[in-house]
Amino acid sequence: MKNLQQKTQAYALKNAISHEGKARQGAVMAGLFNEGLKKQDIKKYIKEISEIIQKINKLSLEEQKVLFEKHKDKTSEREIREGLPELPNVKKGVVMRFAPSPSGAMHVGHALTASISFLYIQKYGGKFYVRIEDTNPENIYKPAYKLLKKDSEWLFKNKAKIIIQSERMELYYKYAKKLIQKKSAYICSCTPEKFREFVKNKTNCPCKKQTEKQNLEKWKLMLKGKLENVVLRFKSSMKDPNPAMRDFPLARVNKTPHPIQKRKYNVWPLMNLSVTVDDIEMKMTHIIRAKEHRDNAKRQKLIYKVLNKKYPWEAYLGRWKFTNMELSASKITQGIKDGKYSGWNDPKLPTLQTLKNKYKPETFHKLAEQRGLSEVDKVIDKKDFFKLLDDIEKIVK
Repeated sequence: MKNLQQKTQAYALKNAISHEGKARQGAVMAGLFNEGLKKQDIKKYIKEISEIIQKINKLSLEEQKVLFEKHKDKTSEREIREGLPELPNVKKGVVMRFAPSPSGAMHVGHALTASISFLYIQKYGGKFYVRIEDTNPENIYKPAYKLLKKDSEWLFKNKAKIIIQSERMELYYKYAKKLIQKKSAYICSCTPEKFREFVKNKTNCPCKKQTEKQNLEKWKLMLKGKLENVVLRFKSSMKDPNPAMRDFPLARVNKTPHPIQKRKYNVWPLMNLSVTVDDIEMKMTHIIRAKEHRDNAKRQKLIYKVLNKKYPWEAYLGRWKFTNMELSASKITQGIKDGKYSGWNDPKLPTLQTLKNKYKPETFHKLAEQRGLSEVDKVIDKKDFFKLLDDIEKIVK
């Protein structure tokens, strides 16, 4: 990056003046990204950037203002996006989704990620699903079902259809059987440790040689609860360059009682099976998701191909990384249990249960629109973030 020192100094001065003389590294980095700094070069320059910020922060506010006048031409205001970029193939509207897990109420991270898809539904017409992905009985916070429903009704203005995956189990079983019949899935009885060795060595496990008939018989035993410590796996290539793609799991035996279904089911689909089935059945046309799901998307494409289905158009979003703000649903839940927070609407929490008392849904929609379909992670301080929300709240209808 050209003129890194000068631009770092300029953005540090600009940010320091806005924050009583103390520049924040996250905000300075955001300015440098806007100027062309690449994510892969951060390690190379981070020490130099930190040292410049520290020097700026040692100056008095008046000294910073004087110095900034000499360097302000080296900063630029990021262009604010008006409207979202166009999507392809939207003549008949779009079908999109937001898929939270029932681990707690929605927080600002959920709101900003989900709002992009909802805005496209508003733009083109179509259907928007909030799909509660609850096929892991071990990781469910039962009050989350009602919390997510309330949050969705507010954020999406009662225009989202809510789907609960655990109410669709027979459908997942149907597709699992279909994959076995297409000789694209098999029942694996290898221990996790043993299978990791096969993955490491790029060799097939012995279970992969089983016939369709053998796999179907074992599948029936799994469903009846008569076969344990086994996994339904997708038949990919064990020589795939990406280890995550090698015969990945589709379903497993799990007899943990489910908050809704209790002990009705012995076999639970894993994410890549249930998501693929739902996306096919709901006729998804466009999928926007966090970029950490790239490998999952590749796995789902393989399943689509076996089933001879056309894969939806897709895009990825970078993460919102907040400093000084807790967004972990599990940690918030534990905090509520420990009495640290009075509930999901505690004023100290960045949840929609709290923030809907201060902001309109359109405020989150507008902020999501301004960022657009960016894969670059956004690092922002809690104070800066809420100032941004406050500024948007003043202009939205």
